[in-house]
Amino acid sequence: MNLSNLNIAELRDLEEKTRREIKKRESEELTRARDEILSIAQKLGVPLKEILGATGKQKSTKAAKHYQHPDNPELHWSGRGRKPGWVKDWLATGQALEALRT
Repeated sequence: MNLSNLNIAELRDLEEKTRREIKKRESEELTRARDEILSIAQKLGVPLKEILGATGKQKSTKAAKHYQHPDNPELHWSGRGRKPGWVKDWLATGQALEALRT
């Protein structure tokens, strides 16, 4: 596109059309990104809030291990978020969660 042949009014019109097109495309990209994130959350069966985490105002810190599998020390849980399968299995046998506390 040769801009040197355009007068000021035509350049300003082009500028406005360009701004509108950029805004439209940004909106479309944002919608696509939201849809992808929501799709991933649904596939994982995880609430979107859990995937997105805090609002960004809080600093994320790694939680200390509070519970450990009695037979496999590599399996541990901080006590935050969803209970891992091994904890659910432990509780299903009638055992107390406190028995796993480290």
